[in-house]
Amino acid sequence: MFKNKLVNIMMIILIALTLIGVLALVLYTQFFQEAEAEGEPTVDQVVERSVETEEITTNLLSNHIIRSQFVIQLENDDAKVEFEKRSFQVENIIIQELSDMRDVDFQGSEGIKELESRIRDRVNEIMQDGKVVEVYMNQRVIQ
Repeated sequence: MFKNKLVNIMMIILIALTLIGVLALVLYTQFFQEAEAEGEPTVDQVVERSVETEEITTNLLSNHIIRSQFVIQLENDDAKVEFEKRSFQVENIIIQELSDMRDVDFQGSEGIKELESRIRDRVNEIMQDGKVVEVYMNQRVIQ
């Protein structure tokens, strides 16, 4: 290439360092930007990973009847598939939790939040391929 050996060696080292730098930059952006993108799910991902229960009617501890429906947000697609297979168990858990409550427990948001938390924890106990991220009560009628 060049007549001077020192210039040849210097050019080879310079090209090698440039290639290593470019490779490091590409690998860094590939691995670390994916991790940042997995932070908060988008609205579309939340909707895609959510399951709406059927309307559930049961008696409360205070001799009132409640008709309710829940939307359950799951961690990933595998968890959603498992959840759909376990829907009968989930409905049973919801009925058990509702049966232990009184109508006055639903008069404030704290009672609803507590119910959602208990349902999430109990369903997570039976889940194997993921977990429940959040439970939302989207319908409730007490008579």
